[in-house]
Amino acid sequence: MLRGMTQQFPPATGPQVTLGEVLNGQVIAVTSADQGYGRTISAALARAGASVVLIGNNSETLAATASQLEHAGGHAIPMKADVGVPLDWISAYTRIMEIFGVLHGTVHLADKRAHTEFTSLTENEWMDLFNCNVKSSVAISQVIRRRQPGSWLTIVGPHLDERGLQVHPQRGALRGLVEQAHTEDLRLNLLLPGRASSGDDTLDRPLSAAVLALATPGMTHLRGNVMDVPMPPVPTIRARDAYPL
Repeated sequence: MLRGMTQQFPPATGPQVTLGEVLNGQVIAVTSADQGYGRTISAALARAGASVVLIGNNSETLAATASQLEHAGGHAIPMKADVGVPLDWISAYTRIMEIFGVLHGTVHLADKRAHTEFTSLTENEWMDLFNCNVKSSVAISQVIRRRQPGSWLTIVGPHLDERGLQVHPQRGALRGLVEQAHTEDLRLNLLLPGRASSGDDTLDRPLSAAVLALATPGMTHLRGNVMDVPMPPVPTIRARDAYPL
């Protein structure tokens, strides 16, 4: 068992590794699965053979994402729920158990960003960040501990390129939750991507590769780890390239 370690995943290079059915038979829930890193992670899990439960707030985009994954040969179902509301997550968990009878793991995107500078951040904006990133992570952990203690939780925390003092107490709270989760016999790990999602699966592959590594059945001994995930830079498109003369 490894606990309390800050590690760093090397950036992925070269052609994508085909994982085949390494997660065959696994049921994994992904929050914010219809946008950003959630979409990339969901697609990677589905390609690896997992049945993916796509959780988010928008029924239409969730259904569209599930359709795309099914069309590509994966197995995914959409499920609308606001995981920032504990009762919503309990309801989603109950539905997952009714459908599959098991939930092997959850990937939680606790990476909501502030669009306001620290000095201008309102109380409502701060509470929204706290609810989406910290409160939701605690609530998911509680449900796992009460109802499926053998399950795992991988949290994708606030990106390392995010500016503003408000991001540090969020990361600190998530780090403390993850590093001390072993006291409740929980398997939690925290990934901190180097930047926000680019919207390009190829550029965002290092994060999904880290999630897949932690989800692999042979890695069940890993818990309590906080890992930085370096990401390749997003190419800058010059105006003349976007609008050629």
